[in-house]
Amino acid sequence: MLNRVRSAVAHLVSSGGAPPPRPKSPDLPNAPSPQTAAPPEAPRSPPATAGSGSAAPAKTVEARASFSRPTFLQLSPGGLRRADDHAGRAVQSPPDTGRRLPWSTGYAEVINAGKSRHNEDQACCEVVYVEGRRSVSGAPREPSQGQGLCFYYWGLFDGHAGGGAAEMAARLLHRHIREQLKDLVEILQDPSPPPLCLPSTPGAPGSSDSSHLVGPQSCWSSQKEVTHESLVVGAIENAFQFMDEQMARERRGHQVEGGCCALVVVYLLGKVYVANAGDSRAIIVRNGEIIPMSREFTPETERQRLQLLGFLKPELLGGEFTHLEFPRRIQPKELGQRMLYRDQNMTGWAYKKIELEDLRFPLVCGEGKKARVMATIGVTRGLGDHNLKVCSSTLPIKPFLSCFPEVRVYDLTQYEHCPDDVLVLGTDGLWDVTSDCEVAATVDRVLSAYEPNDPSRYKALAQALVLGARGTPRDRGWRLPNNKLGSGDDISVFVIPLGGPGSYS
Repeated sequence: MLNRVRSAVAHLVSSGGAPPPRPKSPDLPNAPSPQTAAPPEAPRSPPATAGSGSAAPAKTVEARASFSRPTFLQLSPGGLRRADDHAGRAVQSPPDTGRRLPWSTGYAEVINAGKSRHNEDQACCEVVYVEGRRSVSGAPREPSQGQGLCFYYWGLFDGHAGGGAAEMAARLLHRHIREQLKDLVEILQDPSPPPLCLPSTPGAPGSSDSSHLVGPQSCWSSQKEVTHESLVVGAIENAFQFMDEQMARERRGHQVEGGCCALVVVYLLGKVYVANAGDSRAIIVRNGEIIPMSREFTPETERQRLQLLGFLKPELLGGEFTHLEFPRRIQPKELGQRMLYRDQNMTGWAYKKIELEDLRFPLVCGEGKKARVMATIGVTRGLGDHNLKVCSSTLPIKPFLSCFPEVRVYDLTQYEHCPDDVLVLGTDGLWDVTSDCEVAATVDRVLSAYEPNDPSRYKALAQALVLGARGTPRDRGWRLPNNKLGSGDDISVFVIPLGGPGSYS
């Protein structure tokens, strides 16, 4: 066990090898191409190639070919090479000459300082049209009947152990959301309460009379209230699950390596839905006030959920880990002594007598950014990670990782927003070195330097946030103005204006 722990520690600090180039995953089965209310996007940034006049090794060419950035950046092969440069760490943003992102959204990103070979963050910004699958009555929908729904979509995907999962999620998650909303088009447009059941197709399983299965009604006298808002939340949650299942199905054939945290924003019918699975973060800065729109899911914040699962299903621990938490690793000489501990039911600490099974490695160990599940991974929610195993072991970690996001809702119609009110999305590369208050101060400083109707102000703000977290190169690495270390991670930021030039119609 000691050797296994040493291997785990060595794995955490190693940089790892480069992932092999991967073929593209197909789109959703039987899903039509996405329809958007905006003009077609520019072609995807082409893979960079080795510069002319030099015979680059085969491995270098493969690495370049496997590197891609968000389509809306419109990077040339030379731009891709600059974006992949760990030494220069040039900030990338959509060009001024191209089509602006919806709502004049600002975006900026920068590669890590050598943490991984490529930038493992990915981003997506789309306007998606949803056509209803059928009418509420169950009758087939005529093409001329009713109007579909349009939703705005932003997504940040922070990859780990490779960029395959993040790239796949960036291409397909919004399509899963569209599929989940197809049955809800007429329901969401109707102000009356949602129907409890949708009609099934005649002759389909479950369409026959089953009234004889209904029991006494005394316990079911009242009907739960289901809101339209909760239907959208459920559609987003289901979309995350189906995305994760698709990654599981295709992980071998399409080399969807690693996993990714996912932070998604959906604007639909006057409300903003922020879905987070991982340690990225979203905040609203409104008239100087900070409104948190997400929380991080880490081994520390989800300790009790992880411990409860380990308690209920001890076979998942493989006889190598204990679901109990102790202030530090127990030494064999401490057997029989009483030490502080806590289990899945406790937020405080108590003493217990140390027994032999307590010498196992803790399911949750470390604290802060060094906290790990099974000494391996530092996030507890996200997409992918289906092949993830404990170091030097065949013990899978995926059962402890949830793909379901927490969804928070913000009603734009309840407040009159000014052009300086923004929703900021950032991967953990931003938040590792920047607080919410520092972001709010940057919002005020940058936006006040631009005219309220200048749409470029939000891109400038995104760039300022990325530069502020990256720092400047010095003798001892990238440093902030206070000489503290800047972020060495990939940094990606969306700035979404909630008022002013953004149009919600």
